[in-house]
Formats: sequence, structure tokens, C-alpha cells
Amino acid sequence: MKTGTIIQAGLWAMVALVAGALAFTYLSISRQGGAADAPYGTPFTLVDQNGEPFASSKLSGKPFALFFGYTHCPDVCPTTLYELASHQQAIEAEGGDFRIVFVTVDPARDTPGVLKEYVEAVSPQIVALTGDQADVAKMAKGWGAFFRKSGEGEDYLMDHTATTFLIDEDGRLAGTIAYGEDPETVTAKLERLAGV
Repeated sequence: MKTGTIIQAGLWAMVALVAGALAFTYLSISRQGGAADAPYGTPFTLVDQNGEPFASSKLSGKPFALFFGYTHCPDVCPTTLYELASHQQAIEAEGGDFRIVFVTVDPARDTPGVLKEYVEAVSPQIVALTGDQADVAKMAKGWGAFFRKSGEGEDYLMDHTATTFLIDEDGRLAGTIAYGEDPETVTAKLERLAGV
């Protein structure tokens, strides 16, 4: 066996061991009712699209879908918000309910006024949040989201997590939705979240 093949096999074995250890740890915590049952994310206070302070405590008691994005996003963000709003409308007709929370990763451009105009074009029920760059970065980190500026000038883009976080009425992570996920699977996840 060649040296490169041996090294590659060794690396894959290490990856498998680490993955197995992580899975075991997660399952152990879940069974013991530990961190896996604790509220997801860290507390925060940002500013909503009306320019009012918005604390994470305002989200307690009702399930919500949380998405990180920005108003200059060319495709992922508007698509995700339109799809979430469409699902929300259909689920409300069935007697279920959940909130949609949109947190900008581009607070330099996404002022409350910009966010208000953006989300109201989709659904007036969306809660849109912005704030100081440091506050937004801290909140995103505490919720497991990534973002960074890409490019220069006024037309820069933002690379960011495209996952939607599903949070139940007790503040726990109930699942996630990947961008482009099968629509039927998304519907099932949101109906489960909303108690339909």
C-alpha cells in the first residue's frame, strides 16, 4: 500500500471516530435532558423594522422560523422569505401559527426603514431585525450563523448561512430547513412546528 493511501485511510478513520464521538455525545445529552433540551441560541436585543428595541424574550411562547440574510441578496433571501410567508399563510388557514423572524447580516445598509419596506412587500407579519454591527455579529454567533462581506464598493455581497432555524414554543431547536429543500419536507416541518 502506498504512503499516500495509508495517510488517506488514516484520516478517514479519524473523521469517522470524531463523527461517532459527536453523535454519541449528542445522544447522551438528549437522553439526560441536558443541553439539547435547553433554549437554543443566546439572548439578544436588536432593533425591529419600526425602530423599536426588540429583545429575544418577545419570542418566547410561540414557535418561529428564524433566517439570517440581507435586503441586497440577489436570490436566496427573497426566495426563502417568500416561501416561508406562503407556508405561514397556508398553515394559518389550517389553524396553526408560527412567526417569521428575519435578521439582517448587513446592518450598514439595512436600516429599520429599509427592512420595513423590504419585508412588507412580502408579508407584514415578518419581524425584521437590525442593530449595531457588533450586536448583530454577537447574536449571529450565539445562534450558530455565519456571515462575511464579499467584494468592495456599494454593491458588495454578503456570504451567509442559508439555513432557516426552527424554534419551538419553549425556545428549543426543533429542526432546520436547508435552502432548496424539498417543498413537501418543508411543509411537514413547518406544520409540525406550528402544531397542525
